[in-house]
Amino acid sequence: QVQLVESGGGLVQPGGSLRLSCAASGSIKTIVAMGWYRQAPGKQRELVATITNSGGANYADSVKDRLTISRDNAKNTVYLRMDSLKPEDTAVYYCSANTIFQIFWGQGTQVTVSS
Repeated sequence: QVQLVESGGGLVQPGGSLRLSCAASGSIKTIVAMGWYRQAPGKQRELVATITNSGGANYADSVKDRLTISRDNAKNTVYLRMDSLKPEDTAVYYCSANTIFQIFWGQGTQVTVSS
């Protein structure tokens, strides 16, 4: 089992920045990739970004130039730096951890972009 705890969400004005963090614990050696997803009200959960153990990153086209995923393997933590935030970025952001057999989820952290 893998446990994930997100932090760093909140209210930010359009054009502002936030950094989300996700700390992993438990069977961390089974993790092959980690990522961030988001779910806006009334919409399906969607991929934001993923990063492999070797640091290879993949982004959704809608966020590619504004969001940056990174990881600190020593701290078992993955980050999502979000710049130039827009109201349409408002959502609950979920951290994920992929093993060979299953995907684990964090509890989610709310990001609200509003003036």
